[in-house]
Amino acid sequence: MTTHQDHHFSITVGTQDLAVLHCLRALADFAQETGNKRIVWGGTKAPDWRRGGGNVKFRFSRPQYRERFLAEAQRLLPSTAWMFIGQDDEDPAFRQS
Repeated sequence: MTTHQDHHFSITVGTQDLAVLHCLRALADFAQETGNKRIVWGGTKAPDWRRGGGNVKFRFSRPQYRERFLAEAQRLLPSTAWMFIGQDDEDPAFRQS
């Protein structure tokens, strides 16, 4: 199992559509092939998304999982439905309250 510290490859994305947010959460779960998948999408629930002004951050345990998430999102979702904001290799996850 992976820990929160292991999940430090982050990607921030934005959408104004709650249904697309749920699609992105599912893609993050899909892309994280091993470890604790719940850590990946921690802090991306609807209230978090609203507080973030439509932006959320997913954190993966390996850069290739993050790359897979991005590739699948680009392949499956219309580019008008969401946007890539940024990424960071040293942005560890933390426990959500």
